[in-house]
Amino acid sequence: MGGGGGESPGVRLKREGLTALHPVVLVPGIVNGGLQLWEGRPCAHGFFRKTLWGSGASFAEILTRPLCWLEHLSLHNETGLDPPGIRVRAVPGLLSGSFAWNILIENLARIGYEGKNLHMAAYDWRLSFQNTEIRDQSLSRLKSQIELMFVTNGFKKVVVVPHSMGALYFLHFLKWVETPSPMGGGGGGPRWCDKHIKAIMNIGPAFLGVPKAASNLFSAESKEVSFVRAMAFRYLGLRTLEHVMRVCRTWDSIISTMPKGGETIWGDLDWCPEEKRNCDHFVSDNGDCNSSGGSSKKGFQFKEGRPSKYGRIISFGKAASELPCSLLGTLDSKEILSVTNSATFNSSCGELWTKHEEMSSKSIKKIAEKKAYTATTVSDLLRSVAPKTMNRAEAQFSHGIAENLDDPKYTHHKYWSNPLETKLPEAPNMEIYCLYGVGIPTERSYVYKLSSSEKFRSIIPLEIDNSTADDGEEEEEEEDDDDEGRSCLRGGVYFVDGDHESVPLVSAGFMCAKGWRGTTRFNPSGVSAFVREFRHKQQPSMFHGVRDMESTGAHINVMGNFGLVEDVLRVAAGATGAEIGGDRIFSDIIRMSEKIHLRL
Repeated sequence: MGGGGGESPGVRLKREGLTALHPVVLVPGIVNGGLQLWEGRPCAHGFFRKTLWGSGASFAEILTRPLCWLEHLSLHNETGLDPPGIRVRAVPGLLSGSFAWNILIENLARIGYEGKNLHMAAYDWRLSFQNTEIRDQSLSRLKSQIELMFVTNGFKKVVVVPHSMGALYFLHFLKWVETPSPMGGGGGGPRWCDKHIKAIMNIGPAFLGVPKAASNLFSAESKEVSFVRAMAFRYLGLRTLEHVMRVCRTWDSIISTMPKGGETIWGDLDWCPEEKRNCDHFVSDNGDCNSSGGSSKKGFQFKEGRPSKYGRIISFGKAASELPCSLLGTLDSKEILSVTNSATFNSSCGELWTKHEEMSSKSIKKIAEKKAYTATTVSDLLRSVAPKTMNRAEAQFSHGIAENLDDPKYTHHKYWSNPLETKLPEAPNMEIYCLYGVGIPTERSYVYKLSSSEKFRSIIPLEIDNSTADDGEEEEEEEDDDDEGRSCLRGGVYFVDGDHESVPLVSAGFMCAKGWRGTTRFNPSGVSAFVREFRHKQQPSMFHGVRDMESTGAHINVMGNFGLVEDVLRVAAGATGAEIGGDRIFSDIIRMSEKIHLRL
């Protein structure tokens, strides 16, 4: 391994005698799989089979034609499939994954892994999960690959390693593979998973969604699309956000990561599972300042404090994020949707319209004025501003909690990627892991405002208010002795414990800590579930490299965390969850899970 860090797990474990045993399948998540062009419009001349997204993409060349690039990354606004005349497909094989997989792959290679027993399950991450099968037969290919690896590697079960949204994709696969073919499944039968899969080692799993999926769809301000914005702004100027929003709203996969479980999981206007856990110190994982420009502190931790209101996923104005519920203006679902119906429509927006442009300023103000929205009502809010996107995508995904998992309606594929609306397979010999980083401020809820710029207001009239922060945040640490703690508000974003880029603690850990723990209605065959947390450690280096990744907990780079890599190698070489130490918990996930009253 390069980079000057400590001895890699692969080198050390090989010396201890560990060798490849179980075949390994890697499953990438959202935006971290490569996409290449197979058919395009005249503007894409010369890009045939070139990578438009991911490792190997020539962005310097692509962004000489930024609108053409964005057009080819888009899907059809009504079908969620290919637009006419455009075919973009996943880069096949191990080359599909982003650079973040490299350390894990290299360490697997150290103990004997190669093409015959190591596979990257590439798929087009933009599509809904069932559409990857309808268009590309990706689920069928994955089933066949696992069966082939099982047979050709001495009938050894497969270890599957999904990352981020890939955990949701593979959860969908687990239900699809056992479902009869006439019902849209793979026809493998109820014991297919028990026969073929040893363990599912989910890295940074977004099992219960991420609040920033809402901000992405609402105002294109998510980190996932920040790279596109940064690259395109130089060429597209003020209308960059409009173009990026149009593209992202065609990606049904984003809907798969919307918060699941509503107020039961994420909290209501006055309660959340992180209740009374406020920031003591605040620092980003780059060791100097947080992304919102706040001052650097000595570390990041939580302490007992005043009740938190993180359940208000979107609030309009700082006051609305803090006011007692009785003083807060609210709209119910019918009122929110009636705003759209009464909107003044503008039919002259051209091809690059956004639904915001079709809403009158009066309607926008009605939605925004002193209002707050929870995980339940934020979906109604998105239906009012992006009805085409939500109507299309909600036919593919569901975000509720099943009352009766034996109800025949749950045989529909839209429920299969929601762990609260589907059962784990009948696989008592299989193990499932939640492996993720902790100790880094992670986006949980947002303070919005009307756009401060008249130029932007006609394009995207609502934006995160990056001027809002905790009162007194600039005070010196020695003066900051408020026993009640602080609520982790920086740059219009409320932060909680998690893995920095994406997944709050409750989403990554709850299912393994409680929802699937033991025999529950979500885990009727008692699949063994383990929580393996990796506490983020600051590195003094100004530059990120291999050494930084050795002990990081950050969402992407945690795939290079030496502790996590060692876990994967040991399980792939035959160890069980108990043999690698069982649960490894540093966070409050157990206490938080106890506060969530979900019938198991």
